[in-house]
Amino acid sequence: MINGIINVYKEKGYTSHDVVARLRGILHQKKIGHTGTLDPDAEGVLPVCLGKGTRLCGLLTDKRKTYEAVLHLGLDTDTQDISGVVKRECEVRVSQEEVRACMESFVGEQMQIPPMYSALKVKGKKLYELAREGIEVERQPRPVTFYEIRILSMELPFVRFSVTCSKGTYIRTLCHDIGEKLGCMGCMESLLRTRVDRFDIQDSLKLSAIEEKKIQGKLEEAIVSVEEMFADYPAFYAAETFTKMLKNGNAIPAEKPEHTGRVRMYTETGIFVGLYEWQEVKGQYKPVTIFSSPEDFHSAGALQKTT
Repeated sequence: MINGIINVYKEKGYTSHDVVARLRGILHQKKIGHTGTLDPDAEGVLPVCLGKGTRLCGLLTDKRKTYEAVLHLGLDTDTQDISGVVKRECEVRVSQEEVRACMESFVGEQMQIPPMYSALKVKGKKLYELAREGIEVERQPRPVTFYEIRILSMELPFVRFSVTCSKGTYIRTLCHDIGEKLGCMGCMESLLRTRVDRFDIQDSLKLSAIEEKKIQGKLEEAIVSVEEMFADYPAFYAAETFTKMLKNGNAIPAEKPEHTGRVRMYTETGIFVGLYEWQEVKGQYKPVTIFSSPEDFHSAGALQKTT
């Protein structure tokens, strides 16, 4: 089984689930999961977790993301992007300075109302399913953060911009909200995700390129290991007496640890166990996410007997 994360360039027309399905066929393994949906019309970075890396899906979903988008002022659609039905058209009379000031006003913490055409569920049913039935329900505003909004070019009614934001943010809703605040309405013309945490668009691979690497036997070049994902955390090697506790996924005690906070936990022989966090009150390292399996310990034991 292949373990780790691969930086996929999701092409237009694919859903995130389509990408996972294609990868299962290319890699011939079932244990694959993506780290956050991208609309079918959107393109760009989609980190996909493989094997033991699937335990990272939740952690990567929480990371900040960067997009390049095009705002189309003067149009209001039911989906808040250009693929939807136009509800109304407005004349764009605002100046570039007004657009710039308006967009800058969104930087920081905001409350955003999720769009009806989204995968969020209300009473067990996805919002977009209700929207397709012509049903609109009240949605509660959710806190989001825009760390940076930078205009790249402006030829009204089009504004191309880059935005770095928190999880759960809808860029098409941002476009809609900007247009509404300017008084001329707006929708999203296009969307390209350029970064998710450490994964950059320059290093992403289309499915065809991944398949080619698999055929050539060079797939490992494209896989980021689970350990690499935690390279910023210090390594902690537990004494041999705690190996059984680590194998069972238990917390382990430590006296005057060199590192407080989160660490990469290893056995004395170098088996990577997972991400652990120091608990001062209990004087122990508690597991945050375990990536090892009993087989890792058995394999290590067998290797030691033959050497």
